[in-house]
Amino acid sequence: MRTQVAIIGSGPAGLLLGQLLTNTGVDNVILERATREHVLSRIRAGVLEEGTTAMLQEAGAGSRMRAEGLPHDGFDLAFDGRRHRVDLHGLTGKRVMVYGQTEVTRDLMEKRARSGGRSIYEAVNVRPHGFDTDRPHVTYQKGGREHRIDCDFIAGCDGYHGVARRSVPQGAIEIFERAFPFGWLGIIADVPPVGPELVYANHPRGFALCSMRSHTRSRYYVQVPIEEKIEDWPDERFWDELRRRLPKATAEAVTTGPSVEKSIAPIRSFVAEPLRFGRLFLAGDAGHIVPPTGAKGLNLAASDVRYLFDALHEFYTEKSQAGLDAYSRRALARVWKAERFSWWMTNTLHRFPDHGGFGQKIQHAELDYLFSSRAALTALAENYVGLPY
Repeated sequence: MRTQVAIIGSGPAGLLLGQLLTNTGVDNVILERATREHVLSRIRAGVLEEGTTAMLQEAGAGSRMRAEGLPHDGFDLAFDGRRHRVDLHGLTGKRVMVYGQTEVTRDLMEKRARSGGRSIYEAVNVRPHGFDTDRPHVTYQKGGREHRIDCDFIAGCDGYHGVARRSVPQGAIEIFERAFPFGWLGIIADVPPVGPELVYANHPRGFALCSMRSHTRSRYYVQVPIEEKIEDWPDERFWDELRRRLPKATAEAVTTGPSVEKSIAPIRSFVAEPLRFGRLFLAGDAGHIVPPTGAKGLNLAASDVRYLFDALHEFYTEKSQAGLDAYSRRALARVWKAERFSWWMTNTLHRFPDHGGFGQKIQHAELDYLFSSRAALTALAENYVGLPY
């Protein structure tokens, strides 16, 4: 088989890149090791920046998001038993959209199917080859047979555990990472959310977050030690712990119910440099991970796709490699700003075992300063709604 761009990974990054390329006549094939149903079973966050929603519209996959997504003009930060609102729209003129990543993936899959794009699911032992030459190709196995796709470029959109980054020679890549000493215990429940906007809580018992997927489905999190086991957290214990960490009026407004999904996610920061290796490009979680506190994971994948799509479009329409040569530098500049913001949010809102009383006083001073300084609050809002591409 021959294509122009071989895309490894059928998550939001791979699907969005594939659809933008398809829309402009650039042939591409998506390879995914899992089934379509498994990809759609992955439950992830869903706070979208305006740049991300604009790209979904550009891809032709934004109609259901516009109809069902929840635009948010702000969010609340709770500490010292009180809630303080961050007026995103008033401070920046922008807002965010709450729309689950699973729904983004579903919309992009359906758009690709309507467009006749080629996606190969259950492609095992996918391997990129020759990306340090001008004749790269990808091999995979399906149906007991070995297959080969010759291409011009390979896009590694296959996540943190994917094969794309692992195929790069060790000496050609530098890794920067930090693992935090806690995780997020999260549940989804078919109950109305506690309020119309998200609530982030700093509490002596640890961080908590009240989020949502719709007017009838809620997503809640509490910080737990990284060694915690999910079986030790029945629903009743979770709801009790969540309410302890919220201001009294907010806790009383929580509607409880049986969990639909429950998991513990480790919190880490991770960046691989560079993001280009000859004709192999990394995008999304294949190249970087951010703590979810700043709501940047999916949005960084989208900004990578913005830069990579523009570079590939320039290559095929103008025969210029300038965008491809600049891809890693441009993408990483935005990645590191998002890493900084996510690190700041995580450090400001969570309890750290080794910070002690001094660290808690610093957190309190930071939060108190935020709501006494419009400049500080504006900086928070600018980062939360998304820095420009």
